[in-house]
Amino acid sequence: MKKIFLSVCSLAIFICHMQAQVQVNNDLKNLINHSFGYFPKLKEAENTVITAEDKIALIQTAANPTVGAQAGYLYMAPVSKVAFPGSTEIFKFVPNHNYTTSVNANYIVADFGRLKANIERAKTDVQFAKDNIELAKSQLAYQVATIYYNMVYLQKAISIQDSVLNFLNENKKIVQSKLKDGEALKIDLLNIQANIDNEENRKVDLKNSLQKQINLLNYTTGTNAPAGKTFDFNIASVNNQIALDSSMNNNLDFKVAKDKLNQATGDIAIARLQDKPSLSVNGGLGFKNGFIPDIYKFQFNGLGGVTLNIPIYSGGKTKQQIKLQEHLVQQQQLALESLNANYKKDIAQAITDIQTNIERIGNTQSQIDQAKYAQDLAAIRFKNGVGTNLELTNASTNVQRAELSKLQFQYQLCVSKLELAKLMGYQYWQ
Repeated sequence: MKKIFLSVCSLAIFICHMQAQVQVNNDLKNLINHSFGYFPKLKEAENTVITAEDKIALIQTAANPTVGAQAGYLYMAPVSKVAFPGSTEIFKFVPNHNYTTSVNANYIVADFGRLKANIERAKTDVQFAKDNIELAKSQLAYQVATIYYNMVYLQKAISIQDSVLNFLNENKKIVQSKLKDGEALKIDLLNIQANIDNEENRKVDLKNSLQKQINLLNYTTGTNAPAGKTFDFNIASVNNQIALDSSMNNNLDFKVAKDKLNQATGDIAIARLQDKPSLSVNGGLGFKNGFIPDIYKFQFNGLGGVTLNIPIYSGGKTKQQIKLQEHLVQQQQLALESLNANYKKDIAQAITDIQTNIERIGNTQSQIDQAKYAQDLAAIRFKNGVGTNLELTNASTNVQRAELSKLQFQYQLCVSKLELAKLMGYQYWQ
């Protein structure tokens, strides 16, 4: 009891520690958990667990006795017969018409581990199916979170476009006023209108991309767009080794790979038992004719016995089967090593991306401040007639580029953190 209590406490502390490593808003959590009950592919994966459990139940029935009834008729001709001296009657040893009915039973007393090995192998299938469900949940959660933050990015990008269009429209009014006073040329108005049209087209593209993300969200969750406004997903800073250790212990890709290794190991155990003997008892009760002296009388009869089946020679089949299964185990071990190498690479890349984007955001903020100052200065110069429309347009474009660059770096930082959380196996939706 004490050991169970300590295990539960340790698990609770571990879960709390895992949750403290990741910060995610409740709207995204609710959205992900809602998708678990909606997405059809996840329901399909859940059905595989039921199938695997049914397979265990089927295998376990091999331990039960089998009982069957049969009835038969057999006509035989000629049959053995003899005429005794001094008698006109011909005596038959077997009747021409043979009838039989019986109830037979068979029970395997010992199979030397076959049944147990098959049950243990089937249990690995159940665990594999359960881990596949959790893997599908992890992949779906990552997909939903990515869509969620794609929408945040596109909404913010549209807001930047709106601010650019507001700025250009305000300066269009100034150009129109200058044109009336003869202080500007018609080409200045045409140029600024062309810039406005170009930015409107960019806004249309962004709105189209946003609608596509809304459609994807409906596909995965069956709900409308969330009210996400910021890149608020965060994960505690870790080094490469801690992240890799977490992946090996918690990531579902590793668990599924280990399940495959256990399945292959179970197949070896089954293959090694193919040459083992089996011991069974059998018996039957019924009625039949053909018993001397009255071979026509339908009589009650019974039988019982013990059968020992000992495989002697299989042409090397068992040995080859074991060899094959050993190679399959080795293959799964190599696949696990490859998975480990890939995750090591991906984790290092994700951590590098996080660090790089943090630096980029800091550098971009000073660019935005300088670009906005230059834009304000160009607007003043243009309004006072000492600046050109081209200078104003270039200044506006520089502000837009700087703000979009910062937005992209913020988005990339959020996605990199999300990727690292997925690689480390954090179940941030709980």
